[in-house]
Amino acid sequence: MEVGRAEGLKFAIVVSQWNAQVTGSLLDGALRSLQQHGAKETDIEVVQVPGSYELISGADIILRNREIDAVICLGCVIQGETRHFDFICDAVANGIANVSIKYNKPVIFGVLTTDNLEQAMDRAGGKHGNKGEEAAVTAIQMGIIAKQH
Repeated sequence: MEVGRAEGLKFAIVVSQWNAQVTGSLLDGALRSLQQHGAKETDIEVVQVPGSYELISGADIILRNREIDAVICLGCVIQGETRHFDFICDAVANGIANVSIKYNKPVIFGVLTTDNLEQAMDRAGGKHGNKGEEAAVTAIQMGIIAKQH
C-alpha cells in the first residue's frame, strides 16, 4: 500500500486516558508511524481526554481552534457486564463521523472495541500489530486526499 509522505501536514492525536496501558501503546504507534512517514514533531499535537466518549468533543475543540489536516482519535472500550459498551461504541463511532462531516476534515477512528484486555493488547502492539500505526497511515492518506481536492 502506497502511504505517501506526511511532510507539510498538521495532525492532532486525541487520545483517551481510560485504559491507558492500551491507549499509550496506540499513541506510541501513531507517533512513530507519522514520524516515519515524514511528519515533523512540531506538526503533531497530542491532546489527552478522560475517556473514549470525550474523543468526540476533543476532536471538535481541536478542529474549531486549530488549522489541522487530520485528527486521529485513539481509545479503547472493553466489553463489560452491561450494555454500556454498546452505547459508548455506537456514540463514539457516530460522534467521530459527525465531527469529520462538520469540519470537512479527516477524523480517524482509532478506537479499539474488544471483549477483553488481552484482545486490546494484541491490537496495541501485540500479535495483531498496532492499530495506532494503522490509524496514522489512514490520517496521512486522507490528509493528502483532502489537500489535493
